Amino acid sequence: MSILDRLFGGADARRDPNNPNAHSDSDMRKVIETFLEMNPQPIEMLTPEEARKQPTPGDAAMKILRARGMDRMADLGVLTEDITYPGAAGELPARIYRMHESEKLHPVVVYFHGGGWVIADINVYDAGPRAIAKFGDVIVVSVEYRRAPEDKFPAAHDDALAAYKWVLENAQSFGGDPQRVAVMGESAGGNLAAGVAMMARDQGLQAPAHMALIYPVAGIDMNTPSYRENADAKPLSKPMMEWFVKHVFADMADLQDPRINLVEADLRGLPSATIITAEIDPLCSEGETLAERLEAQGVEVRHKTFHGVTHEFFGMGLVVKDAALAETFVAHELKRAFGTAILPI
Repeated sequence: MSILDRLFGGADARRDPNNPNAHSDSDMRKVIETFLEMNPQPIEMLTPEEARKQPTPGDAAMKILRARGMDRMADLGVLTEDITYPGAAGELPARIYRMHESEKLHPVVVYFHGGGWVIADINVYDAGPRAIAKFGDVIVVSVEYRRAPEDKFPAAHDDALAAYKWVLENAQSFGGDPQRVAVMGESAGGNLAAGVAMMARDQGLQAPAHMALIYPVAGIDMNTPSYRENADAKPLSKPMMEWFVKHVFADMADLQDPRINLVEADLRGLPSATIITAEIDPLCSEGETLAERLEAQGVEVRHKTFHGVTHEFFGMGLVVKDAALAETFVAHELKRAFGTAILPI
């Protein structure tokens, strides 16, 4: 059986209405199929420098768009501006996304990209913030942070907090409302977003208006049901997560830090949260547990697990139906938190 059939259940499984994979997304399968055709090497066998040069699922989605003559639609009509901000140890790149110039102050979302704190950047994770800027009618500030192994934990978390503080202080300079600032991130970036909310609480800073956490790294247990079921999944596998951990932490005791092990942390007093998880993803179980733990500690949570899709599906709304649904769901929840929503969902 091929890796695609293991992930998506195979043709016979998809025809069987009693099979949990019967409704696997054919569009998600196409993305992963295209991704594998690009011959990505197992990241866990590479150096960080080599891993950063590998093709990404986003590259596969763009290849599909180009084949359909739709690549010109990928900017969604969103305006961008590349800037820098003062990180905890020096200037770092950031990108501002907005739908239009306006004299009216708009809510702001500080966006943290994924990549296990080792790979990827704001260019790799361009589609997610672009979609949120469009569908949420917000300004998104997507920020870089120092990556491991050059800068180990907690460097990325320190930069994430510095980015949040900078946005609070400078939002008006780019048309943002400093009283309405949320945090958002994908994967390791989802962990950073939650970590910023925790640090803001503990340091007495203005709380984020909302947390949007997209398949976040939320725990340290690699024996959860989703880790067992998706140990060899694509594009994220258990060996990849082990590789990230090896490069990020100088001391394995740091894994117990509440900013990493979110599911065991004190979550009281955090802002409302939207959590998106993907069925075919080692991180699915811990994301679901985080939603449960937040709610148990008095935090308002909206959570959806999207079935038939993999890690990294968010931002693929032009090629994956569930990604479009996830993007609009998150955008609506941000509007609700900002007080700009019109209709319930």
